[in-house]
Amino acid sequence: MGSNWFVALAGFLLIFNSAEALVTIDVHDAKDLLDSGAYWYVDARTKEEFKEGYVDVKKIVNIPYMFKTPEGNFTKNPLFVKHVSSIFKNDCPLIVGCLSGSRSLHAATALENSGFKNVTNMGGGYSAWVKSGYPVKKP
Repeated sequence: MGSNWFVALAGFLLIFNSAEALVTIDVHDAKDLLDSGAYWYVDARTKEEFKEGYVDVKKIVNIPYMFKTPEGNFTKNPLFVKHVSSIFKNDCPLIVGCLSGSRSLHAATALENSGFKNVTNMGGGYSAWVKSGYPVKKP
């Protein structure tokens, strides 16, 4: 496994590995792309987190990248990529988000490594979305 290179440039974080570059954008750029209607938002948070509130966009789906165990630890969802693949074609434009941008970075990387071609990570996650005053839905 090769090493990763990180480059920050004009609001984008590019993570270079041996094959592809994963793009991370801030919530402002994510909102613009999501409002355009061309992108789907994949919320990679747990079902419990999602039920507490989520970004208010037209195209959204909650597919947890990790599950919370009864002990309060997190464990990776072994079916994450399979579940995403069952809903989206590998060329569908996706923005992946979580609470802070960390889990979604791993989730987006997993999707890209599995052949998805248009995956973007939302840096700062739901927390940054809320802090920016963007609309949320709370069931």
